[in-house]
Amino acid sequence: MKKKLYLIILVFFGILGCKTNPFTGKSTLNFYQNNSIFPTAFAQYDEFLKGNKVVTGTSEANTITTVGQRIAKAAERWLSANGYPGYLKDYQWEYNLVQDETVNAWCMPGGKIVFYTGILPICQDETGIAVVMGHEVAHALADHGAQRMSAGMIQQGIAVAGNIAIDDPQKRNIFNQAYGIGSTVGVMLPFSRSHETEADRIGLQIMAIAGYNPDEAAELWKRMKANSGGQAPPEFLSTHPSNDTRINNLTNWAPLAKEEAKKFGVTSFQ
Repeated sequence: MKKKLYLIILVFFGILGCKTNPFTGKSTLNFYQNNSIFPTAFAQYDEFLKGNKVVTGTSEANTITTVGQRIAKAAERWLSANGYPGYLKDYQWEYNLVQDETVNAWCMPGGKIVFYTGILPICQDETGIAVVMGHEVAHALADHGAQRMSAGMIQQGIAVAGNIAIDDPQKRNIFNQAYGIGSTVGVMLPFSRSHETEADRIGLQIMAIAGYNPDEAAELWKRMKANSGGQAPPEFLSTHPSNDTRINNLTNWAPLAKEEAKKFGVTSFQ
């Protein structure tokens, strides 16, 4: 009875934890409402800023803010035009440049964004920053953080259910080893890669609506590939698509992004 009840609870939450992605029209796994996850994300963001050197008053810092505002406005235009006028009401956009040589940028649920100074040489200019910004904003718009947390909850829940269901210690140990590898390589890593691909496509579309040239996205990833020196794990063992996969995708999607931008009267790009 205990085993059956646990499995029923997992299925019940799986059914309830669905939310529609406005950019794809697909249902996504998401157990978290904005009013539960956003305050925590905002608090964590503030703590991060307190513990790191935030760059202010420079041309680079100002550009990060300018690009972020343009991208967020473009996202709002698209959402309003496609039947989601109140989608961003709980978001609190904030853009900060942090002194750190790491080649990275990230966005927390609710729109709190950090760029590290280490990524700026690869961005090269405002359009390059827009490529990265569009991608990071897209993660927030598509609730990827909440989806990953929800998937992690399911992964952990199935592991617990398996340990409850298997009485034999030796078989339980085999299950744990097989499930740990199988669920990570076969489910969680592809799930993460799908989010990265989705963020690439949504971000490309939003940057184009904001007036930035989507052709530059593939060029940025060529620079990212060169910066990595070709050192990367096989794609199936990575949380991200390979550089070549991203370059090919972005090259193919750029014309589609321009067509979408035309719907908003944007026909020239910087």
